[in-house]
Amino acid sequence: MSTPEITAIRLAGEGEAAPDKDVLFVGAGLGTGVQALWAEAANELADRFQVIGWDLPGHGQSPAHNEPIAMADLANAVADLVKAQHAAGTIPAGAKVYYAGVSINGAVALQLGLDHGDLFDGIAVICSAAKIGQTEAWQERATFVEAAGTPSMVAGSAEKWFAQGFIEQHAERTTRLLHTLQEADRFSYARLCEALGGFDVRERLGEITVPIVALHGAEDGVCPPADGEAIAAGVASGQAHVLEHVAHQAPIEKPAETATILKEAFTA
Repeated sequence: MSTPEITAIRLAGEGEAAPDKDVLFVGAGLGTGVQALWAEAANELADRFQVIGWDLPGHGQSPAHNEPIAMADLANAVADLVKAQHAAGTIPAGAKVYYAGVSINGAVALQLGLDHGDLFDGIAVICSAAKIGQTEAWQERATFVEAAGTPSMVAGSAEKWFAQGFIEQHAERTTRLLHTLQEADRFSYARLCEALGGFDVRERLGEITVPIVALHGAEDGVCPPADGEAIAAGVASGQAHVLEHVAHQAPIEKPAETATILKEAFTA
């Protein structure tokens, strides 16, 4: 296993440290890009936070990574990114630091709570779970995508990602997100599938002491609200929220509502 290279992407906030703002790091799900997923929500969050995102390996602005990878490796990469932002002065002295991750990045968020909880004042797990899907199914997807390419996943993902009616009502947002999937590196995508197959922290939730907010979509067939309730109940300090008319991509489906919940959960 090896720590992948990832790139910090400023989504909202000043170009240099803002002494009156806390910092929120955000991550996107498998096959999506952080700018495409978080753009609208970041604008809603900009009055409270500097919002800094990162793309998964082989997605968006992060380079491809074809070595075996585990969720702990992704969490280590994020921890290194946060430490680098501290060193660069992007995070002001005394500012609070938070994290919010969607789907596979919700798994990263939980791993951060386990391995690097001291770096964060609060963590949000969005449209995710302490174990997502079955190991065999993830291995099958990895093998399939490695052979067929990520465009093969577009039609199926469109059906799972968005609540009923969203594609028709928000064609530009939908196209933007699905384009990232189509352009994602097939080998990096496969390695991330394998990482998801090996991820299961259901029995370790009680070790997480940093406050956790779980946010899920009422129409999410991948990670239903019960997954969020289990996370909130399992950690030392947790709360769960459900957004109506949302499936698996809350920040793009309901950006204002997602931002409101994060602001209220991450109170100064």
